[in-house]
Amino acid sequence: MKVCVVALGKIGLPLAVQFALSGHSVVGADIDSPTVDLINQAIAPFPGEAGLDRSLADVIGSGRLRATTDTTAAVRDADVVLIVVPIVVDESRHPDFRAMDAATAAVARGLQPGTLVLYETTVPVGTTRRRFGPMLAEGSGLEPSTDFFLAYSPERVYSGRIFEDLRIYPKLVGGVCSDSTKKAIAFYESALQFAERADLSRSNGVWDLGSTEAAELAKLAETTYRDINIAFANELARFADTRQIDVAAVIEACNSQPFSHIHQPGIAVGGHCIPVYPHFYLSEDAAATLPAAARTVNDGMPAYAVGRLVEHLGPAEGRRIAVLGVAYRGGVKETAFSGAFGVVDALREVNAIPVVHDPLFSDDELRQLGFDPYHLGDPCDAAIVQADHVEYADLDPELLGGATLILDGRRTVHPHPDLTRVFIGSPTS
Repeated sequence: MKVCVVALGKIGLPLAVQFALSGHSVVGADIDSPTVDLINQAIAPFPGEAGLDRSLADVIGSGRLRATTDTTAAVRDADVVLIVVPIVVDESRHPDFRAMDAATAAVARGLQPGTLVLYETTVPVGTTRRRFGPMLAEGSGLEPSTDFFLAYSPERVYSGRIFEDLRIYPKLVGGVCSDSTKKAIAFYESALQFAERADLSRSNGVWDLGSTEAAELAKLAETTYRDINIAFANELARFADTRQIDVAAVIEACNSQPFSHIHQPGIAVGGHCIPVYPHFYLSEDAAATLPAAARTVNDGMPAYAVGRLVEHLGPAEGRRIAVLGVAYRGGVKETAFSGAFGVVDALREVNAIPVVHDPLFSDDELRQLGFDPYHLGDPCDAAIVQADHVEYADLDPELLGGATLILDGRRTVHPHPDLTRVFIGSPTS
């Protein structure tokens, strides 16, 4: 098939490569010219995705993948169009559809009869049918279900291991009509290869959820569940701190029983997914209470972590505190909803002097994010580990410029005889 993938970011580009590796002829469309130029030179525009460099070189070299900034032209020649433009939230935590709407309009201008259009970006329930379908119809003069096929299939992968996740997790699909669902299933079965999983209730592969709404809800449910679970773990940790209980040992004990699956507490919940998608769910379910409560708990963890540090440090005014890790998680150069922002704000609230280090970011990049850079070995009065980069596992007072106190927000740092480690939900070690 001729496939057009719209948006060549950290999800879209690996998907385009996967489809090309499976034998399809793929055109990737993106509005960013430098990104398109790098891809056409077989250079990944971002680091850290396992297997992407080698596979990208393969499919570019064979001619099975090319990139363009002309979305409409790419769509005009496609049998399948897959759209994975990110949707973020605005300052009021409402979905911001501007980028996706613009991409949908560009797709509509090139849409041809018989084309299958797939959305993979996480959206509020009902969005594919009620918003994107009418937009595509208005811009193309074609009707979904009658003139073209329309389905939703949420991306369920994790940056850094996308190719592996595509094999492990079932592909969930729902169309606006039965024919759309059948077309989507046939495409994904031709484009993905699945690993056997004995733990699943049915065979791993493409799973028909029956409607776009069910597929949309499945993605929101699995991510919102994680946010609620983490919030409970964080509340357990905060209570454990009042009683000098090691919450990690408690959670390990609980999870030894098969009906308990408590997640781990931590300094922050970041990324494009877990802090965002509960708001997508709430936008369609005004009666829901748990997702909003979980967001409040998890949003408060950076300030709580700073409070824990101050308990051990004493007055923070004028003290130089190194915040280690601006990425939202270890090994990924991405700052979406990173806890570093909340930690720095909380340090400034107590009149401390926050300085920030991250092995993946240059000093200039840190300054552009509003941080004062810190270099390991420079003097500081204490440190806070915000991201679980492997580079922070063997910290010691020498690397902290003589500081001996560290708030380990991710339980990353190995024990050191001269280092006092403070945890969330655990006695000090």
